[in-house]
Amino acid sequence: MIYHEFKGKQLSLLGFGAMRLPTNTDGSVDEEQVREMTRYAIENGVNYFDTAYSYHNNDSEPIMGRVLREYPRDSFYLADKYPGHQIMKEHRVAEVFEDQLAKCRVDYFDFYLLHNVWEQSIGV
Repeated sequence: MIYHEFKGKQLSLLGFGAMRLPTNTDGSVDEEQVREMTRYAIENGVNYFDTAYSYHNNDSEPIMGRVLREYPRDSFYLADKYPGHQIMKEHRVAEVFEDQLAKCRVDYFDFYLLHNVWEQSIGV
């Protein structure tokens, strides 16, 4: 695996995105296949994983959380994203963030991004 230094972290150039995970015939995510894919990725040097609040009808974070929980937390970097369409004052940003941590079964995110910003949500 080739790694790139970013802010003191050695990130694999190939990351594992959880936007389009394999699904079963009923449309649910095939968690066992995700587990196998993750194992293969980690064994081959991938250390960067990326999920988001809305991926797979909000199932991506919990599935990635269960799968990544099988590995030491310091063996991978996890990126998550705040839903950018929810940035008006009435949205509870801190609650969403805490919910994401719980769903991912981690105490922190290595990277936290603003996802899918919609102009109507910021009054433009």
